[in-house]
Amino acid sequence: MTEPKSDALVSTQWLAEHLDAPDVRVIDASWYMPGSDKDARALFNQKHIPGAVFFDIDDIAADDSAPLPHMMPDAIKFSAKVRKLGLGDGVRIVVYAQTGVASAACRAWWMLRHFGHNDVVVLDGGLPKWEAEGNPVTDAPTPPRERHFTARANSLLLREYDQVLANIDTGREQLVDARSAERYAGTGKEIWGAAGRIPGAYNVPFEKLLNSDGTFKEGDEIRGIFHDAGVNLDKPMVASCGSGVTACVLAMGAYIAGKKHAAVYDGSWAEWASRPDSPRASGER
Repeated sequence: MTEPKSDALVSTQWLAEHLDAPDVRVIDASWYMPGSDKDARALFNQKHIPGAVFFDIDDIAADDSAPLPHMMPDAIKFSAKVRKLGLGDGVRIVVYAQTGVASAACRAWWMLRHFGHNDVVVLDGGLPKWEAEGNPVTDAPTPPRERHFTARANSLLLREYDQVLANIDTGREQLVDARSAERYAGTGKEIWGAAGRIPGAYNVPFEKLLNSDGTFKEGDEIRGIFHDAGVNLDKPMVASCGSGVTACVLAMGAYIAGKKHAAVYDGSWAEWASRPDSPRASGER
C-alpha cells in the first residue's frame, strides 16, 4: 500500500480493508449547489458504501441559519444530530462524497474537527474511485446505533463576520477565496447575491488542489499552488468561498501541505454579500 498523502485522508484500499472494523463509521456528506437537479439524500438512498449513513450539512446547521445556508450549529445541536447517526467518541469517521470533488465531505471533516473529533478522515477520490476499483455499493439502509458525542468547540478553526471585517484593517490573517477566478473578480455569475469579493482576499480556486480523478494533490504541490497565489502557509490563513463549503477544500489542502489549523469563514460570500454595508472589491488583486 502506498503511503497516504496526509493523516486527514484515507485511500479506497484502506477503507476496503477496514470497512467492517467495529470502530469505523462511514458517512456520505454529499451536497449540491442550489439550482442543481441532483438530490444528495435521494442519490444516497439509491447507492452508497455499505454501512454508510447520510450526513446532511443543511440539516446539521444552526437553527437561525436562514437565509444563510448551513451555518455551523452550536455544540448542543451538533452533538444531538450526529449521535443519532451513530457518530461519537472512540470511533474513526470516514467521510466521502458522491462525486470525486470532496467539497461537502471536507465541510463535514471541518465541522467534526471544530467540535473536537479529530479522528476523522476523507476518502480520497470519493465514491467514483471506490466504485471504479470494484468495491461494493448497496441501497440497504443502515440503522444507526446512537452513540455519545462529546462536542467541544475549537475557535481556532472558525471565523465569523466581525472577525473577517476587522481583519481587513489588521491584515493579521491571509484570507483565501476558493471561488473561481471569475467570481473572485466579480465578472462571473454569482448565486449568493452581489458580485465581488472581500477586500484583501487572495484567490485559490479549490479545483486547483485536486487531480482529475478528484483525489488531492501531494502536499508539496499544494504548497506551491498557494505560494503562486501569494499565500504563505507559514502564516495565519482563513478560507472563504460562496457558502462555506469549498472553503473547506482549501482548509484540507492546507492541512495536507502541513498547515493543520487553517480557519474557515463560515458565512463566506453568502453572508458578506447579504450585508449592504460590507466593503467589496472586484477586478484583479
